[in-house]
Amino acid sequence: MSGGDTLEFEIRPNPAPVTAADRAALLANPGFGRVFTDHMVTIRYADGKGWYDARVEARAPIPMDPASAVLHYAQEIFEGMKAYRTADGGVTMFRPEANAARFNTSARRMAMPALPESTFVESLHRLIEIDRAWIPEGEDGSLYLRPFMFASEVFLGVRPANEYLYVAIASPVGAYFSGGVKPVTVWVSPDFTRAAPGGTGAAKCGGNYAASLAAQAEAIEHGCDQVVFLDAVERRWVDELGGMNVFFVYDDGSVATPPLTGTILPGITRESVITLATAAGHRVQERPVSFADWQADAASGRLREVFACGTAAVVTPIGQVRFPDGEFTIGDGEPGQVTMALRQQLVDMQRGKTADPHGWVHRVL
Repeated sequence: MSGGDTLEFEIRPNPAPVTAADRAALLANPGFGRVFTDHMVTIRYADGKGWYDARVEARAPIPMDPASAVLHYAQEIFEGMKAYRTADGGVTMFRPEANAARFNTSARRMAMPALPESTFVESLHRLIEIDRAWIPEGEDGSLYLRPFMFASEVFLGVRPANEYLYVAIASPVGAYFSGGVKPVTVWVSPDFTRAAPGGTGAAKCGGNYAASLAAQAEAIEHGCDQVVFLDAVERRWVDELGGMNVFFVYDDGSVATPPLTGTILPGITRESVITLATAAGHRVQERPVSFADWQADAASGRLREVFACGTAAVVTPIGQVRFPDGEFTIGDGEPGQVTMALRQQLVDMQRGKTADPHGWVHRVL
């Protein structure tokens, strides 16, 4: 496919899908990222040929040569989003066009081919349509969608690959938090950084997450749920968490979040929160926040709430911060009013329970 050509999807239904009874048992308690649906989407790319061979087929292992480029040079990107059941029996996604645009931004940074945004969105439509029965019922259930692309050319050599495979898989998930939303405790890493200027921080590539794992393990060793990274240059400014953006709420109602300077992933939930908070009357600033100010403002009471946000957990209150020299609490350590109001508004919009003046809700079925 090239230019404005339309890519046709070949549908190959799984000849041995999970039975309805077994699927119901799996959906009773799916957890997060442990259960997968019957199908996947695959599309191939080759230099000089473009995108071709688009399929919806049975989810199965991917044959891979030991010299496949991704295994040696890590050309890989991905996205994460959800599909939701609605009260009228339909199915929606939340801002998939934004995910499609970010996918291509990541592709450019990793020297990979862009996938037409319409094809990206259609691939998810096709997967949701054939695996609709896997979307859990209930308030907290959703279908987590994981589109990804990697270098599939068989060669050894440091250059962009000439062949790629795009895949989309789906996983039914329940509530991210068991027992309701609770404030998390975070660890401010003294030794590890997530990304440096000019690096891959703004790309959603697997390497960024691999680089965060040692820091996350360190956080867990100190009794924390998540790690917070400081900037790589001065080790002074707050960047983001291991997999979420971060926001600060002050006593005058203003809200701040670190700016997108190339080292922070441009979260779609982050952008949505900025829009919703502004519409609610909060003065929202994208500005640097130092760890020293975070600590001082929490001590003085000027800082009332801190929360993180991302696709999986939506909006997560942060109650306590730990670092090598001590710890401190945000407010009274409980979920803040602004945090929970923004969370509820976002969740209700995603599930079609409230008005969508921004055109974010994307109808699938």
